Amino acid sequence: MAPSKTLKWITGGLELFLAIPVLGGLIVVNSVYTVLFFMMILHIVTLVLSVVNKEAYYGSILGIVTSVVGWIPFVGWLMHLLSGIFLMVTAAQQPRYQDRNSYDDYRY
Repeated sequence: MAPSKTLKWITGGLELFLAIPVLGGLIVVNSVYTVLFFMMILHIVTLVLSVVNKEAYYGSILGIVTSVVGWIPFVGWLMHLLSGIFLMVTAAQQPRYQDRNSYDDYRY
């Protein structure tokens, strides 16, 4: 499994964990919002690896936006939920472009 897919599973799981209504909010507030900064760093690393591997990266971009607006009570909850779902969906997708051998086009 590619490192970008592994990071998508990890960040998606963490985002869904932070989307638990009371528990996620308490974790964000009690950490003095450093959890949001840590998540933003993870999303940036995931974004860079996804771009390098030519995979879908919209979940990581949504995660970065979530890290910026995650301190707003109900907006943060919705954004954590959406980014977690999108990250899990992109992690489960098969790659669209597979490496092909140029000789695959010829049949004998």
